[in-house]
Amino acid sequence: MLNISQWLEPIRQIAEIGGPVVVILMSVGVLTLAITFYKVWQFWMAGVGRHHALRNAVTAWDAGDRTGARTALDRSTSYLAPVIDSAFSATPQMETRLQADAETRFAKLESGFRFLDSVAQLAPLLGLFGTVLGMIEAFQSLQDAGAQVDPSILAGGIWVALMTTAVGLVVAMPTALILSWLESRVEAERVIADKAIMTVLQPVGASASRETSDGMVPAHG
Repeated sequence: MLNISQWLEPIRQIAEIGGPVVVILMSVGVLTLAITFYKVWQFWMAGVGRHHALRNAVTAWDAGDRTGARTALDRSTSYLAPVIDSAFSATPQMETRLQADAETRFAKLESGFRFLDSVAQLAPLLGLFGTVLGMIEAFQSLQDAGAQVDPSILAGGIWVALMTTAVGLVVAMPTALILSWLESRVEAERVIADKAIMTVLQPVGASASRETSDGMVPAHG
């Protein structure tokens, strides 16, 4: 069985060959991985995507079943439940305030997105910067060789230099995919929250009740 030092040996060799730029990129990659795990855990604990009881509560409220709506909302573990609970006792004029409350919760879910976006954009540039430095060093070695030019010197310097670009892309591409997935989940959550707030503030059941009380009984075929 391989011990920890044997697992880390290839990483150490890559860091020695690639130089400080590769070390920085590898450190950023580890930090990105840690943030990704944290965001997945945060989304899970917040109940992102798990709004079955919340939807039942909103549907019941929209139909005029206030007791059923309260009962369903009490069973909800969604982070949006407090917002909808406030909406149950709010007026249509408080829509902006309820949306601001929901946005505050979305802001917590979006924490760390700026860092992931920066990594996705800057990691390839940092890798390219390392490649440029490596190419400069390779051509300097070629110049120092003078008339006794060995093609292996240039070839070796080039592949070492290109390693930083490869590492930068390895860090950036998964980060971009992860960020895109997280952003799509938050956007879907925002749509759910907006629809729920609007439905609670302007329920169909309440409109039907007002029409009936005003003597506007719907015609039956």
